[in-house]
Amino acid sequence: MYNGFFGFDADPFRVNPDPRFLYMSEGHAEALATLVYAVQERKGFIVLTGEVGTGKTTILNALLARLAPTVQTAFIFNTALEVEDLFATLLEELEIAPVEPFRKSAALSRLNRYLIDRLERGMQTLLIVDEAQNLSEALLEEIRMLSNLETPQSKLLQIMLVGQPELGEKLARPQLRQLRQRVELRHSIRALHAQETASYLRERQLVAGHARGDVFTVAAERAVFRFSRGIPRVINVLCDNALIAAFSQQSARVSAQMVEDGARDLGIAEDSAEPHVVRGRGRAGAGRESKPGFLRRLLRRRALQPAPEL
Repeated sequence: MYNGFFGFDADPFRVNPDPRFLYMSEGHAEALATLVYAVQERKGFIVLTGEVGTGKTTILNALLARLAPTVQTAFIFNTALEVEDLFATLLEELEIAPVEPFRKSAALSRLNRYLIDRLERGMQTLLIVDEAQNLSEALLEEIRMLSNLETPQSKLLQIMLVGQPELGEKLARPQLRQLRQRVELRHSIRALHAQETASYLRERQLVAGHARGDVFTVAAERAVFRFSRGIPRVINVLCDNALIAAFSQQSARVSAQMVEDGARDLGIAEDSAEPHVVRGRGRAGAGRESKPGFLRRLLRRRALQPAPEL
């Protein structure tokens, strides 16, 4: 909608993880280096946690791009599974013939033979489980049992659990102490700080084709950090809304007021401890007439005047 107006040749704040827009903050670089080291050193259990929107998927994509061809990866992202589903998905990801009718002992035996064969040929196998905070305790125990597949010298299967901070809370439960004790490396991704947030905004604008990367004023950059708390996904959504506002007003720069209006439209509360919350009714300011959102204001302006060429 606004790319031509600002001089972008791509959407600078699209939410999906385009590798062209990979921004390596100090925290993200540390997380990636930790995961690369863990795989290279054949660590058995690895745990990566981070708040919603902090860039866990981005880090995983960067990790996969850096793995040697000798590392085969099984990626499980649907964690609403039963035991049979877990083994079926794992065998399918590793391109191992399924066990029909299913018997867990037969599936484990087939998996074990496959992994031993790969190890003897100097190859590694990595299982990544995303959204692992949603796994039941029973399924986490099944995954722990997979780590028993080993030789006296090496683990046959490396396992990486990726999830929100609730994953750490779940692993702290007494009944999961056996799994917790097997975790060899654990890392938590932090949000961007204020200076990183400003750099993130400028770099994405430059990658998107802007000549200077300065569509957002310094005050607007500070407002983005204040409302997003450095969460990349929230930054992207908020900045996209602010750019729509600037475009609707035919303004070449995004102001702090536009960011604040966007945060209000999105229901992002500045004064909450949560990184991305919707203000509830009945709080200070309740009863005021809500301000129309950017898209509604844009459509209203278009109804009153000829729309600029897109």
